Amino acid sequence: MGEVVICAANDVFFQVKSGELCIILGPSGAGKTTVLNLLGGIDTATSGRILFNGKDITAMNDLELTDYRRHKIGFVFQFYNLIPNLTAIENVELARQVCKSPLEPEEALRIVGLQDRIHNFPAQLSGGEQQRVAIARAVCKNPDLLLCDEPTGALDTETGKTVLKVLADVSRNMGKTVIIITHNSLLAPITDRLIEMKNRAIIKEHLEKSPLELEGIQW
Repeated sequence: MGEVVICAANDVFFQVKSGELCIILGPSGAGKTTVLNLLGGIDTATSGRILFNGKDITAMNDLELTDYRRHKIGFVFQFYNLIPNLTAIENVELARQVCKSPLEPEEALRIVGLQDRIHNFPAQLSGGEQQRVAIARAVCKNPDLLLCDEPTGALDTETGKTVLKVLADVSRNMGKTVIIITHNSLLAPITDRLIEMKNRAIIKEHLEKSPLELEGIQW
């Protein structure tokens, strides 16, 4: 920005295996969202490489990045970004129309436990239910990688646990790679891989051999 240079992610190196549930943990300003946006092809790295199934996404042009985001990546944001005048199933159906091998919208909503609320509008759903619709929309694309930016940040404890259980089930039952960024260190025991960030760099990486179920953590 003019003469001001901000390094948002510096000397960041890590690997995530297919099918893992990974949490990137750190305080506000640590660089978590920047890393997530780089992985999702939303932001562009000024140096370094990001490999996805052996392909360097930092070398992709705009058209290739659009294809990558459309077919390979599912996004879940802190704020649900649902279209208010569409029902739950219609919001999910939108994602189905832009990718190659989607799930049926009804199946995606069943996976997140909302099979009985498919015709409700967002205003008729709780915050947790709206977030689960947002997850269903991402899952419906049948992506290889699900990127979640503080998915429980706007939710209370019990609702947050419900949402996290859905994301854990997507990883463990569907074999999807799920990366969640959060500032909540109490979530660390549930993950397969924990990456800690501070001051825009990785300070620690830990593999959990026996991840806990959500019922086993105190929030």
